[in-house]
Amino acid sequence: MIQIVEHAPQEGPYAIGAALDAAGLPVRVCRTWAGERVPETADDLVALVVMGGPMAAYEDFPSRTAELALLRAALEAEVPVLGVCLGAQLLAVAAGGTARPGSGTQVGWGEVRMTAAALDDPLFAAVPKQVRVLHWHSDTMDLPTGATLLASCDRYPVQAFRTGGSAWGIQFHLEVDKAAVESFAAAFPEEAAGAPGLVESASVELAALARHRDGVFQRFAAFVAARAGQTAMRAFFTRRAATWDARFADDGPRYATAVDLMGLRDGDRVLDLGCGTGRALPALRAQVGEAGVVAGVDLTPAMLTAAMREGRDRVAGLLLADACRLPLPTGTVDGIFSAGLINHVPDPGAALREWARVTAIGGVLLLFHPSGRAERAARHGRPLDPGDPLAEEHLRPALRAAGWDLARYEDAARHFLARAIRVAE
Repeated sequence: MIQIVEHAPQEGPYAIGAALDAAGLPVRVCRTWAGERVPETADDLVALVVMGGPMAAYEDFPSRTAELALLRAALEAEVPVLGVCLGAQLLAVAAGGTARPGSGTQVGWGEVRMTAAALDDPLFAAVPKQVRVLHWHSDTMDLPTGATLLASCDRYPVQAFRTGGSAWGIQFHLEVDKAAVESFAAAFPEEAAGAPGLVESASVELAALARHRDGVFQRFAAFVAARAGQTAMRAFFTRRAATWDARFADDGPRYATAVDLMGLRDGDRVLDLGCGTGRALPALRAQVGEAGVVAGVDLTPAMLTAAMREGRDRVAGLLLADACRLPLPTGTVDGIFSAGLINHVPDPGAALREWARVTAIGGVLLLFHPSGRAERAARHGRPLDPGDPLAEEHLRPALRAAGWDLARYEDAARHFLARAIRVAE
């Protein structure tokens, strides 16, 4: 789900919404101007868009605290973010920068210049060096450490920026169409009066701008769509990382028992895919000895941070990576342990093929969960899913198609495990 936050009825997403809709991406709108509550977490978000408004990012307004909390949660989980005008200023604050009054009102059509960094930016790379846009603001911001300036002008140097690898702030109103310009002018007539011809020239200005405007937002939509599965998983686990071990403190012995069933040898190389806080890593290290290689792989930085707090980086290497696209040569490892991950990947069959690719012939795969399938379904108040990829009638042929032979299958009350051997195809 893409969350859009609006602060005023006339400051909707316009061209942003059109691009998201064209990409088939589901959108949920929070109309703070109508008293709707800002979501408390980023758990189910694949992107966050925060629009403009007449309030100041450096002063309190009813939804400010909740918006900053949501932006910080999105940044921590690497959820793609797009902030426009007020939304850009709030993004800067959430990322560690500041918002402040500017040098007066800047309203009307005017040029912005792309910086050299924009040439390699995922959104702005195709925008010309200079482009005329609609300005409508009187505040500005100081960028957080590490942010990249993408667009500027003489009066207000910060016009667009990127913070991290997936969050963008745009001070000017790139999203507008003719209806938006007219709506802005009707809502803020005194400011519009300071820019003679603003509405009358809109058709000509927008005709020149539209291709670049639409290109930026189409690229944002494509960026969101391409990583939606990863984003949703990272957003879900980020908030839970700090308390994960405490919530499941009793699972340790079951992890150790499952690892013993892998039958690894001294000096073997083994991966824990979707390692989370690394509860299986000590047992894996014990099985392969000091001569072996143990690596925990996870997509969520907060999980690996929690693993380090638990000292598990002392028994294994920790790698931030997508378990479905492992940065490893073919036949690199002798074993793969994975607890619960197969139910979270977008394509279980493709994941099993990738895991087979990096595993040597004769290597072992152990799929594990400290709860049985029926127990998990009951805990969540739902029946067993007939399409569950871990059901034996689905898992066995999927493993075979990927290059594995299922040697052991247990779906017990208090655990699930499937042990498979890498075979020649």
